[in-house]
Amino acid sequence: MSGSTCSSTVEAVAIGNFDGMHLGHQALFKRLGESGGVCVIEHYRATLTPHIYRAKFTSLPLFFYDFDSIRELSPEGFVERLKGSFPNLKKIVVGWDFRFGFDRRGDVETLRRLFDAEVEAVDEIHCSGRPVHSRFIRELISSAKLEDAASMLGHPYEVCGRVVRGQGIGSRSLVPTLNLDTGRFLLPTPGVYATETCIGGECYGSVSFVGKRATTDGSFAVESHIVGRELEEMAGEEVCIKWLRFLRENRRFDSLSELKQQIEKDIEAL
Repeated sequence: MSGSTCSSTVEAVAIGNFDGMHLGHQALFKRLGESGGVCVIEHYRATLTPHIYRAKFTSLPLFFYDFDSIRELSPEGFVERLKGSFPNLKKIVVGWDFRFGFDRRGDVETLRRLFDAEVEAVDEIHCSGRPVHSRFIRELISSAKLEDAASMLGHPYEVCGRVVRGQGIGSRSLVPTLNLDTGRFLLPTPGVYATETCIGGECYGSVSFVGKRATTDGSFAVESHIVGRELEEMAGEEVCIKWLRFLRENRRFDSLSELKQQIEKDIEAL
């Protein structure tokens, strides 16, 4: 188990993958109290909030189980591992459909039978009549339905990455942009978006692009132009983009001057 090391002070844990830290997950966290913690089963397929980025959306300590290290445990073995990790554990909170143990053999009733203290299963949360699940949020983000995704998340969808060097064309001929390497984060469908770009805890209005640079070199990029702020050299620094709404599809322009005119229109649309 990795993450926070103060597991001996934890008396209640929520268990799950928690990709997205959405409204359904937050409903579990509310049942934990001041001595609670979040036990993340890390599958390394999380794409909405990979690994430690989950900490941005809760004040509770995070603890990580590598899924590969526990996948062959029986339900009994998993509960014993949990008790060893949290020696003062008095309460476990899970979703109504929680499964655990090798081949997903254990369910909520199994957990209640094996754990000799309180087990609370939280009912499914709905938003606008639809169940709140990470897979639905991924579909919404991939379809550029960012407002709907934000409703389920309880916050705008956020992607973080390290600043990398771009072509240099933006600052010379278009508008200056930050180019990001976003790693495993899920990205919206290619296009131009109204966003907020956050640097060192401060967020600024911005226009962001994701997709292939059709007018220039054709390479894939995630770029953000911050409106009304000078950009200094930031290579290697972490920047986060909050994706607010879709503005237009990506397309090829006949010249850089035409592209610049369109970017100016994009900025006006914020």
